Amino acid sequence: MGLGAFLTSTFSINKKPVTGSIYDFKMKSLTGQEIDFSQYRGKALMIVNTASKCGYTYQYADLQKLHEQYGHQITILGFPANNFLWQEPGSNGDIAEFCQINYGVTFQMFEKISVKGNDQHPLYQWLEAKSGKAPSWNFCKYIIDKNGNVVSFFGKKVRPIDKEIVDKILSIN
Repeated sequence: MGLGAFLTSTFSINKKPVTGSIYDFKMKSLTGQEIDFSQYRGKALMIVNTASKCGYTYQYADLQKLHEQYGHQITILGFPANNFLWQEPGSNGDIAEFCQINYGVTFQMFEKISVKGNDQHPLYQWLEAKSGKAPSWNFCKYIIDKNGNVVSFFGKKVRPIDKEIVDKILSIN
């Protein structure tokens, strides 16, 4: 067995095959309300992992602006995660308060989850399997078309209101 095959077999042991669609998920909002993703059927989505104490936290303002300007064309779903240098240490209540007070967030935010590692949430397992990309840091963005297909991944440095994201949103609508 070559080194590549060894590494692949060794480090993919914890990965389970991913089945189903984005619409099969049910997750809790920051306030504890269960959100059934089937309600997003036929809508374009942006799924982004967020953090309150990150150098990219200013992107909350960009996400809110995108939501206000293009909310009729894309639904933004935010997922706080504490995977990168413990930059989201707060409780769900702390996160909700932070987002509202500092950025006036009105797009849908969910309870804190893990977006990588052994405790990676099934949603992020699905996103990674369908896109071939895992979040490398906070504020990585997945774009899902109206048919539930992951069509783009944008890293942390690409602001939500950048032309390439807006162009992608417009092209899938």
